[in-house]
Amino acid sequence: MAKIKWGVLGTANIARWCTIPGMKLAEDCELYAIAGRSLEKAESFKQDFGFQKAYGSYEELIADKDVQAVYIPLPNNLHLKWVKEALSAGKHVICEKPLALNADEAKEMFDTAKENGVYLMEAYAYLHSPYVESLKNDIADGVIGDVDYIETAFVTQGYKEDIRLHKDLGGGAMYDLGCYCTTMILSLIDSEPEYVKASAEFTDLGVDAMTSGIIRFENSVRAAFNVGMVLGENTNARYDRLYIHGSKGSIRSEVEYNQQGDAGYRVYTADGLVERKVSIPQNYSLEIAQMCRCINGNGTPHVTPEFSIKNAQLMDRVFKEIGY
Repeated sequence: MAKIKWGVLGTANIARWCTIPGMKLAEDCELYAIAGRSLEKAESFKQDFGFQKAYGSYEELIADKDVQAVYIPLPNNLHLKWVKEALSAGKHVICEKPLALNADEAKEMFDTAKENGVYLMEAYAYLHSPYVESLKNDIADGVIGDVDYIETAFVTQGYKEDIRLHKDLGGGAMYDLGCYCTTMILSLIDSEPEYVKASAEFTDLGVDAMTSGIIRFENSVRAAFNVGMVLGENTNARYDRLYIHGSKGSIRSEVEYNQQGDAGYRVYTADGLVERKVSIPQNYSLEIAQMCRCINGNGTPHVTPEFSIKNAQLMDRVFKEIGY
């Protein structure tokens, strides 16, 4: 397959520490261009990672006719503008989660992608992981019977200063962390949310520091989630949990979202305990490689427009519940 020339629209930490290293590992990905708010910062990324070109504005990168695909790690409030700009220029796009601030924005972006004949995919790297595939296979095979309850949590450090602390930038625990929990739940339950209830604790700056929610689906499966930015300040602490209960058993996991390396989860049934072992590649390389295959005509985005819109609609209901 042909190498795909990628441009990175921004120099955020998620790009530096996660996605760009994944791009370097991804088959058929060529690190072509990097853009920052200053040319100096873009040049620094170019030197560090081996990009061919550096631009001091996002507009310059999008105008580069050789750029075929764009990765966007910008703050949440900038996604709509720059995703549409890139799509309208004929670029395929992977945009960091959450793709949109609400479902209407998500639909607008996917409509723009369709109008321009290009792919847009929301960047849930963990959904490409063989860990999630293994969970889905166990459920599909009936290992724990019919699923009736799912619970997941994602709690991280608090921040002294960060874009996550500012409402006008799309900050807060639900946008940053809750989208992981809701997408995990939706990926494991094939039904529509029927009932949603949520509550939150807010900071002095007006973003949710903690949010908890419960969901009942049309097929009577129930789910619950807890997210927060409360484990000290700048401690790098985090807590991840997943529990799935079924009519014949249960699954328990402390595997981190986007974890890499050898990991596992426990399956409990009447026959006893089974330890599932999964070897997990660098998740971000998986999503980039998958988009490269799509562009080369060998697939469609793993995280579909329908899934992203369904998740955005669920998050909208949570935000309405907590008054955010």
